[in-house]
Amino acid sequence: MSISTLLLSQSRIAITHGPYLQGLTENEVTIVWTTNKEAISWVELAPDDNSHFYGEQRPRFYAESYGFKVIDSVHMVKLKNLKPNTTYRYRIYSQEVLSNQPYNITYGRTAASNVYSEAPLKFTTNNPQKKEISFLVLNDIHGNNELMDSLLTGTQWEKTDMVIFNGDMTTDLRSEKQLFDNFMDKAVTLFAKETPFYYARGNHETRGNFAPTFPRYFPTPTGQLYYMFRQGPVCFIVLDCGEDKPDMDIEYNGIAAFDNYRTEQAKWLEEAIKCDDFRQSPFKIVIVHIPPLGEWHGEKEILEKFVPILNGADIDLMLSAHLHTHVYREKSDAINFPVLVNHNRQMISVRADNSVMDLKISDTKGKQVKTFRFTARNNGNRK
Repeated sequence: MSISTLLLSQSRIAITHGPYLQGLTENEVTIVWTTNKEAISWVELAPDDNSHFYGEQRPRFYAESYGFKVIDSVHMVKLKNLKPNTTYRYRIYSQEVLSNQPYNITYGRTAASNVYSEAPLKFTTNNPQKKEISFLVLNDIHGNNELMDSLLTGTQWEKTDMVIFNGDMTTDLRSEKQLFDNFMDKAVTLFAKETPFYYARGNHETRGNFAPTFPRYFPTPTGQLYYMFRQGPVCFIVLDCGEDKPDMDIEYNGIAAFDNYRTEQAKWLEEAIKCDDFRQSPFKIVIVHIPPLGEWHGEKEILEKFVPILNGADIDLMLSAHLHTHVYREKSDAINFPVLVNHNRQMISVRADNSVMDLKISDTKGKQVKTFRFTARNNGNRK
């Protein structure tokens, strides 16, 4: 069969999901998307100036691993050595690989995002020196696209730095299709091509035959599902809660090993809180799906393994989820920082500068239902 006949016999390669931004920091970002065919993939990058995207050849950055351009249907291109607080334009490409034989690779067609009749996609790198930031927190959507849509309706995306998914965005993970049908396609449509989101895995994302592939779709700055990043006056610690019941519970069928995993995280956390970016930030927020409140095994593990370390780290606030109701606990002898558990049908909006951090909680109709204000430690007592 000739190459031309082979090409005609194939359905065309197409971008099926994405792109979306992951692991955005001040000097790097990973752009993720999927295709219906296996392919090599790359991103073309251009400055955000007045030049036409087609005005010159733009540099290419490939999905690479261990010296190879990756052939896959899930594409992750990590852009490194970027400038802080800088806006870039980007375009994604995937070229199908029809045959991969020793000394002979046959390529097919190429699919790409549109920069001809539409404006190129953009992203802006983080800026630790930024004086003010704004972000949103959603959780426990459980695959309800209408709920997520209603919570985000009216968002001024040009004024929103990021979104945080605080776990249980789906009820379980059984396939790539389900992952995108449940919430990711909606996120891409609403914001994720140009506004980054950061993900704290919930206990429901650990369930299902597709659950072990979760990290593949949500790469982080550390390569782990626990990580730290800073944007403006806020340093964020994102922790992975694991499951809520003991590892040997019948529901997990002998496959869970979250006790050891949380111990591993605690060792990382001990070192992470020593870094200058964390210590010098006016505000320090911990994101973890399961709160250290209650008598379930996961709750007690977080209280016993994470909280003692965090108690000595000047944490301003822990944002949690999981309970499907609103709970606010002031700091105590056991937990030396306030814990805010967000309702699954409400959204947290945060604006922070070097002096104050204001939180507003709104419902699905956009009505403001609660507010909180926190004051930076070096500016006096907290409110």
